[in-house]
Amino acid sequence: MALSQATVEKIQDFARRYPSAQSAILPALWAVQHEVGHVTSDGMREVAQHLGLPASLVEATSSFYSMYLTKPEGRHDAVMCVNVACALRGAEELFAYCEQRLGIRDGQTTSDGAITLRSTIECLGACGGAPMMQIDHRFEEDLTPERVNAIFERLRTEPAPSHEPPQAAAVPAATAPAAATPKRPVGGSRPRAKKADT
Repeated sequence: MALSQATVEKIQDFARRYPSAQSAILPALWAVQHEVGHVTSDGMREVAQHLGLPASLVEATSSFYSMYLTKPEGRHDAVMCVNVACALRGAEELFAYCEQRLGIRDGQTTSDGAITLRSTIECLGACGGAPMMQIDHRFEEDLTPERVNAIFERLRTEPAPSHEPPQAAAVPAATAPAAATPKRPVGGSRPRAKKADT
């Protein structure tokens, strides 16, 4: 299956941004995954072709990182952290509850194709909100069985998330605000609180 022209143009643009074509492998693989839903063998070969690199190098890079999916998965990705901070707050027991609730095991997808469930021993970086999980690259923190139930019910009816960043609407110069309000970073991280004056 050939990649769309839009994805090919993105890959070529990535190649122009970096001094070495090898540096463009990671964003190029993201572009393939965003179009297809996972990184296919054909997609890896096309990335290698467009970047002028050996296919074996692209495949080795793809297999090294767990963020690249190698087979079709659910519309939504649910990854629960079971690292130390989350484990101390009951993440392992909560993950077992998730498996029971969805009727699947770690790495499997629900029969309706809605949710792929995973656990990770690597910290996801939201220890202050433990136990937590990452849903489609956004954090859900301070989880309880009740919150997990509500999340899963929502995901069963929601369409797959858009993989493309939203296009910013053009603002006429006359109405543009003097200073833009900083946006919350993607991934659930929060800005640090300011220290109180003493």
